[in-house]
Amino acid sequence: MMPNPRACLKIAALSLLLLPSPASAQQTSGISGVVKDSSGAVLPGVTVEASSPALIEKVRTATTDGEGRYNIIEIVPGTYTVTFTLGGFGVFKRDGLAIPSGFTATIDATMRVGAL
Repeated sequence: MMPNPRACLKIAALSLLLLPSPASAQQTSGISGVVKDSSGAVLPGVTVEASSPALIEKVRTATTDGEGRYNIIEIVPGTYTVTFTLGGFGVFKRDGLAIPSGFTATIDATMRVGAL
């Protein structure tokens, strides 16, 4: 007696669904937030750098948009330092940020006008 080809195909398809996918095994993380000045106004054009020994390239960079928002995506879990810079303002830095797998940390910044 020959096995039913449709039944074999269904079993094969179900078997594939049970295999773990590489994408779900290691979820990427991210860092995002809003940058404002000390009066509460949003700051577009701020350079945001996330650095970590966990990154192959060591630093990921983003720039805030017209609403002061930035988003650094697809980073690996690890400990990060996030630095915010904009001409005319003092540098804002956050050290020792532990970013776990599959998590997007919200890191907002308030920048103060720098010394002239």
